[in-house]
Formats: sequence, structure tokens, C-alpha cells
Amino acid sequence: MATQTSARGASGSGPSSSWYWRNQRRLAPYLFISPFFILFIVFGLYPILYSFWLSFYKGFGFEEKTFFGLGNYAYLLGDERYIKSVRNTTQYALGSLFILSPLALLLALAINSRYVKWKGLYKTAFFFPVITSAVVITIIFSRVLDKQYGILNLGLDYLKPGAGFGPFGWLEDPQIVMISFIVMGIWTYTGINMLYWLAGLTGISKDFYEAAEVDGANKVQSFRFITLPLLRPVTLFVAIQAIVGSYGLFAQPLLLTEGGPSDASLTVTLYLYQQGFVYFNVGYASAIAYSMVLLLLVLSIINIVVFQGYNTD
Repeated sequence: MATQTSARGASGSGPSSSWYWRNQRRLAPYLFISPFFILFIVFGLYPILYSFWLSFYKGFGFEEKTFFGLGNYAYLLGDERYIKSVRNTTQYALGSLFILSPLALLLALAINSRYVKWKGLYKTAFFFPVITSAVVITIIFSRVLDKQYGILNLGLDYLKPGAGFGPFGWLEDPQIVMISFIVMGIWTYTGINMLYWLAGLTGISKDFYEAAEVDGANKVQSFRFITLPLLRPVTLFVAIQAIVGSYGLFAQPLLLTEGGPSDASLTVTLYLYQQGFVYFNVGYASAIAYSMVLLLLVLSIINIVVFQGYNTD
């Protein structure tokens, strides 16, 4: 019997001679991380590639698709609704860049100063809107921006009673409806941007400011020549995430105005949703999605080029 066992082991037919048995220690880490990659391929990579393939085809719903080449992309250039959605979304992005982000920086400077106590309380209070559901925020601002009974119009009337200052149709007037969404964005995202700036401010050594003070620099000069240059990496991050986040604006205009009035609040993602899930024009919706990817890529590259000299070593 012992002779037979040793002969079986010598012939390579035992379990220790199998490929898996010899390599199981090297395979174990890949087996543990494989669920993530499987889910990513199925629910991430495959939809991305499939939608890119769809953007070259013409067809509705699940019907047979016809190869359309670059026709969907060419049609974008003459689609007035698409151009208007890009214009509206760009207006919101500009508000995020030049109103929201500077306000967040001012708040960060105030909280980071030695005159403010209970810094943790302020950080939590300003961060709270970020973790609030977009649906809840939309419901809140539907009351705030109401033309007849909204808090905003009542406050403006209180400041200038009888002066004819309002009431404004914040969600009804095509001229100011995007301003309403910018106001909503400021309330929602100023806190998280403030934390980004605070992270950058706390990373600046106090030695720079002490040296500048010894050289006779005032607060404004220290901010201009020390704080702003050393905040360039954070500025780049804040600018890119503000642009990307702005072009993803969807839930608020869908729930509040459905893109109206007269497409004045129609955003790119909302128009994509309408084409893909209302009209089932999946090829054209895919082309809209990839046009937005290209636009965001170009804007991100521009930001990187603008801030490429951030290295202060």
C-alpha cells in the first residue's frame, strides 16, 4: 500500500501536484478583490462602452438600430434645445466658480482665524446641507422661492416695504430662474468647498506669515503673496470639482421646473434624461453624454494648464 501511495505521488496525480494547489497563495488576493472588478465591468465599464457604441446608431427604445456614424454628434450642433441646455448649465457653473467658491474661501479664512472659537461647530453647521437629500433641498427651496409666500420674497419686501421691489417669480421668470438654482447651489455646496479651502489653509506653515510680518507685510499682502500662491493646488481641485458638479445638475431642475419655463432651466443632464428615458432616443442621448464628457475634459485641461505653475518648491 505504501508503495502504491508513493508511486501515485511520484507520478504527479496527488492534490499537491495540481496547478491550483501550487498557486493558491498567489491567487487568493485576486479572488478576494475579484467581486469589485466583476461588478465594475458589469455595471460600470460595459454601460460606458455600450453607450459609446450606441452614440453612432439611430433608433428608439429596443428596436433595431441603424448605423448613423457621426450623425448624432452633427445634429447636436444645430439642436437649439441642446445649445440652450449647455448655455444654462454653463451659467450655473460660472456661478459656482465665481460666486460660490470665493464665498467658501471667505468663510474658510474667517473660521481659520484665531478670533473664531468653536470652529468644529461652524464646520458641522456649514457642512450639514451637503449630506441632505437633493429631494429634501428641492422641497425646502420650493417654499423659499415661492412667488406669493416664499421666504425670499417676504424678506425682500421687508427690507424695502412698498418700494415695488418684487415679488419675483424665481421659478417662473425665464430671466432669473437660473439665478434661483445658483442660490440653491450656494446654500448646498458652500460648506463642502469651505472644508476644501480649510484643508489647504491648515497646510500652510505659520512660519511664512511670521517671516512676512517681520519684513513689514500687512494682512492683504500676506494673503496675496503667501496664501493665494500656496492655495493653487486646492484652487485647481475646487475649480475642477465645481465645473464637473455643475454640469451634473439634474434633480433640482427636474423636480422644481422640469426644465421650464421655456427651457430656461433646462440642463444638459436633464435634456439627456428626456431624450433617453422620455423619448427613448437612446442613440442621441448617448451622443449628448459623450459630448458632455468631451466638454468637461477640455475644461479640466484648461484648468490644469492655468494652474500648472502651482509647485512652490
